[in-house]
Amino acid sequence: MTTLPSEQVNRIIWNQHQDPFEVLGSHLIEQNGKKVWAVRAYLPNASEVWVVLPEERKEYPMESVHHPHFFECTIEIKELNNYQLRIKEGEHERVTYDPYAFRSARITEFDLHLFSEGNHHRIYEKLGAHPTEIDGVKGVYFAVWAPNARNVSLLGDFNNWDGRKHQMRKGQTGVWELFIPEIQAGEHYKYEIKNIEGHIYEKSDPYGFQQEPRPKTASIVTDLSTYEWNDSDWMEKRRHTEPLNQPVSVYEVHLGSWLHAASAEPATLPDGTYAAVVPVSELNPGSRFLTYRELSDRLIPYVKELGYTHIELLPIAEHPFDGSWGYQVTGYYAPTSRFGTPEDFMYFIDQCHQNGIGVLVDWVPGHFPKDGHGLAFFDGTHLYEHADPRKGEHKEWGTLVFNYSRNEVRNFLVANALFWFDKYHIDGIRVDAVASMLYLDYCRKEGEWVTNQYGGRENIEAADFLRQTNHLIFSYFPGAISVAEESTSWPMVSWPTYVGGLGFNLKWNMGWMHDMLDYFSMDPWFRQFHQNNITFSMWYHHSENFMLALSHDEVVHGKSNIIGKMPGDRWQKFANVRTLFTYMFAHPGKKTMFMSMEFGQWSEWNVWSDLEWHLLQYEPHQQLKQFFADLNNLYKNEPCLYSQDFAEEGFEWIDCSDNRHSVASFIRRAKDTNDFVIAVCNFTPQPHSHYRIGVPEPGFYTELFNSDARKYGGSNMGNLGGKWTDNWSMHSRQYSLDLCLPPLSVLILKLDKQKTAQVMEQQ
Repeated sequence: MTTLPSEQVNRIIWNQHQDPFEVLGSHLIEQNGKKVWAVRAYLPNASEVWVVLPEERKEYPMESVHHPHFFECTIEIKELNNYQLRIKEGEHERVTYDPYAFRSARITEFDLHLFSEGNHHRIYEKLGAHPTEIDGVKGVYFAVWAPNARNVSLLGDFNNWDGRKHQMRKGQTGVWELFIPEIQAGEHYKYEIKNIEGHIYEKSDPYGFQQEPRPKTASIVTDLSTYEWNDSDWMEKRRHTEPLNQPVSVYEVHLGSWLHAASAEPATLPDGTYAAVVPVSELNPGSRFLTYRELSDRLIPYVKELGYTHIELLPIAEHPFDGSWGYQVTGYYAPTSRFGTPEDFMYFIDQCHQNGIGVLVDWVPGHFPKDGHGLAFFDGTHLYEHADPRKGEHKEWGTLVFNYSRNEVRNFLVANALFWFDKYHIDGIRVDAVASMLYLDYCRKEGEWVTNQYGGRENIEAADFLRQTNHLIFSYFPGAISVAEESTSWPMVSWPTYVGGLGFNLKWNMGWMHDMLDYFSMDPWFRQFHQNNITFSMWYHHSENFMLALSHDEVVHGKSNIIGKMPGDRWQKFANVRTLFTYMFAHPGKKTMFMSMEFGQWSEWNVWSDLEWHLLQYEPHQQLKQFFADLNNLYKNEPCLYSQDFAEEGFEWIDCSDNRHSVASFIRRAKDTNDFVIAVCNFTPQPHSHYRIGVPEPGFYTELFNSDARKYGGSNMGNLGGKWTDNWSMHSRQYSLDLCLPPLSVLILKLDKQKTAQVMEQQ
């Protein structure tokens, strides 16, 4: 005998019920004056079903009611806990727990309240797919935010991708949830979302921790709590370290094109996971990506040998198209499966930390692609993006813009930034395309954008979002780094939020980058007319905490690689590169440079192929690589070059006006000591045998570094290890040095206080 009207059953059959728990599962009802349990199940493909009570060793047959695959029975029993269903499907039988018997939710009303406010900082522990245990039964709890959907179902291998079998329940704030017993990590799944008109969208999980390797798009249930970290010393030290006072020399790398393996070469993964089946591309069929573990064995020792303090990874979050370099993200909470599993990526970061190398990741909260399985039109409406194309679309990039005014969307992004620090122990983020977020008219013509509520072009909601994100990063993770790629004059980008800044602690100095590349690409004879390119950065340097960056953007799209930009013959090209980078490391500000620059790759970066490693068989390229190793070691070992990057007392010009010789000289001072170094830069191929500069103190100045040394491929001109000062006034200073300036070079000199004191005592 049925206990339900047919219309209720039909709502389940046609997948039109927003709370299937009202119909399915167990319900205590009154029948013939008695309290009995009605158990109902909708099981497509089933022909017979029994309710199994394992503790009582009893079975109760269920009957079809209103539909051949809708089953029901009543059981007269006091308590009905953890019952099971024995299901016959054709010639096969299986026994399973009923998902609709588990009514308790992993996500609480307080969680939903914080989420709706945009203040749930660990919402990724609630939404998404989580292996868990409810009422003593292990399984996976799923939750997804889709407030405007008519219905949401789970699809997966566990139900043959049939959206009728696991219909989800809609709760407050539009979060749909369901616990599926007896499945575990490793299951592939998607959400089947129907909009109000019944149109179906199959979506990956926005909070999914892992996705299938492209071109597949399913999410994978993953437990992120199983990896055992071994970087506690690093994490504790970072917590007590102020990065602005430390050396920060960043090697920017795209893992998919740094180096590949032959497709026949076995992966080093112990379980033989994705590496062997993920080719680079159809354009390069004879190779495959290195795994995270293989990269740990090859990339980390390479970066350590070169002396960099950090690795910066181009976007590591899951993305469908290799040619986007990772900047069109579909899986914000999933490290890309091109190189292995989330645990493999944890291993990579762990190994970096154990080798004294920090890890920054590029983070892309400004836009996302239109791929059908991603965030676009997620619940059949413009959920994550603006509905108005004047706000919601980057036509130049073909992507969509996040709606920062929506609390849940902002929460998705804020929590995502915290997630990478929390679960993967990253040390910092570089936020991509901040300018595109801050300005409503970014790359838009007149009439293609709308003003803010005050009639201005500033995106106030985006600025507030960035402030919230940075405030929370530094609150939860002291010692972290947050870098803005911001190319405009927006004020106080790297100032704290409590004084009205955006809260980053570093900002890429795009002006310095353009000035340097313009200057170094011109014939040295013309540089005398452009001395301002070299000196202008110090006019505004103290307005922000700047990072000097020569990034991937400068070696693509017909711009040539760094060495190819340099004028002159081959010798002068290498000398110009050494001069540029020595000046960069002597100049105030933290440092970032893109892979391949360290050995002088001639061609532009190609995302589909390896770097030109074969060049290292030639001596000039070997020498350039050695130059970078020595330069990094000098930088790390000399506090004068990093400890006061952003304090006015850390920098002082000696002479910045000698444009006739294209020479500039300056002082860098250390924090809390009287130590200083002097940099003298000759930006032309003309050497100067007697070039005099004023210095602050008398004594012997050791030549710490000479970019023209023979071991770097230079002419080996110099000062025989150092020079004594003369009692000869110069540049408003009582003492001066008579130096030999090599062609296209930078000298770094330091007062040898011990040697000076010994000689003075003898005198």
